[in-house]
Amino acid sequence: MKCESSLGQDIMVNESYEPSEREEAVLKHLKEGRGQGKPWGYTSASVAGEALDMPRQYTSSALSSLHAAGWVEKVEPEGTGLYRFVEDPR
Repeated sequence: MKCESSLGQDIMVNESYEPSEREEAVLKHLKEGRGQGKPWGYTSASVAGEALDMPRQYTSSALSSLHAAGWVEKVEPEGTGLYRFVEDPR
């Protein structure tokens, strides 16, 4: 499945990817506020780690895996380490 990134580029979403337990926690964190009129869908490894009471290294690894699967994108690859939720194809 293709989605468009915030930078206007096509992203291939791996529909058969099976997220780990940690990746599921990060996805849940990214989706918080969705449908409630609150800001949602953006995080960094540090913010996710603090919100989930999980070491930053774990959330960084989870975000990297989700990025490789096309479920999140790096908003500024050269900069802040900010990620944006793209799609959960399940």
